[in-house]
Amino acid sequence: MDSHLNTPLRYIEGNNRKAGNRIGSLLFEILNTETKTFHEIVFLCIGSDRITGDSLGPIIGHRLSREHLNKCNIYGTLSQPVHALNLHETLQTIKEEHPDCLIIAIDASLGSKKHQGFVTVSNGPLIPGLGVKKKLPPVGDISITGIVNLSGAFEHFALQTTRLSTVIQLADAIVSGILIAHRQYFGTRRLLSFALFHPEEERLRSFAKFTSLSAVSSEIRPKGK
Repeated sequence: MDSHLNTPLRYIEGNNRKAGNRIGSLLFEILNTETKTFHEIVFLCIGSDRITGDSLGPIIGHRLSREHLNKCNIYGTLSQPVHALNLHETLQTIKEEHPDCLIIAIDASLGSKKHQGFVTVSNGPLIPGLGVKKKLPPVGDISITGIVNLSGAFEHFALQTTRLSTVIQLADAIVSGILIAHRQYFGTRRLLSFALFHPEEERLRSFAKFTSLSAVSSEIRPKGK
């Protein structure tokens, strides 16, 4: 589980039928305004497959790993999860093997009742484990969380009793958004390089625009693993 640094959070309701489009639009916008030079993207999907509420990251990583996305690498799946015990080692591996990458960190979180079931997207890192006093480093140039349950005095119990349907619904929306943003971001760049070889139909598809989500809030109080 994560806590964000002091960066603006955008909230998207996970059960909204347009959640994937809104997440994709927001990610595409953030990627286009990113000032860091990078040649590939690393999706760092944090969590444990042993606890329902904390399984959001590994489920997303598992699904993304099956997509074989161009210029992307996935760390954290159901078979090879990334969690508190191996996060430092994983970050070192990413640093050595992907020195010119942009890291998109993904994790589950706990929040207020009105934001339960929402996805947050932030142009900045998150801090895994902060809510339960685990000393883990900030991770991610961009961060995505799914608010799986309510924050409070019994975080571990909340994670263990989280409904799987909530986790899957959030995972569906986040994966859909990532695929949309990936297609738009890398598709647009291929188009700019080879525009003369693309039919008009492909040109229009590559430049398709999605509705932007402009609402910014900072009320969430995510808790750690």
